[in-house]
Amino acid sequence: IKELSMQMAPEAKVATAGGTKDNRIGTDMEKITECIKEVYSEDGVLVLFDLGSAYMNAEMAIEFLDEELRDKVIIADTAIVEGGLTAIVEASMGRNLQEIKDSVEVMKLNKMPYRD
Repeated sequence: IKELSMQMAPEAKVATAGGTKDNRIGTDMEKITECIKEVYSEDGVLVLFDLGSAYMNAEMAIEFLDEELRDKVIIADTAIVEGGLTAIVEASMGRNLQEIKDSVEVMKLNKMPYRD
């Protein structure tokens, strides 16, 4: 996803956090936190995930951020490939974070737990 999106929008900031620190399948909260910090800007960060455990780790990663960063980081429930590419294109067109989230969640897969 990252390589393809960089071809579509070379100026975009994209980071991937797949896999654990010991190179196993899964995700790692610390790797996600590092990736968020790596691409963070005042425009915010949109976090995408593939499976439920990745969502849980993304939530924890955001909770461990400083409050001023945390307020500009959101998670989107979307098909990861299609949503990722759409997010890159939307960002390169100057859309704001909420507009991008709304756009990619059209491809929602209901991977996030329901919350009021």
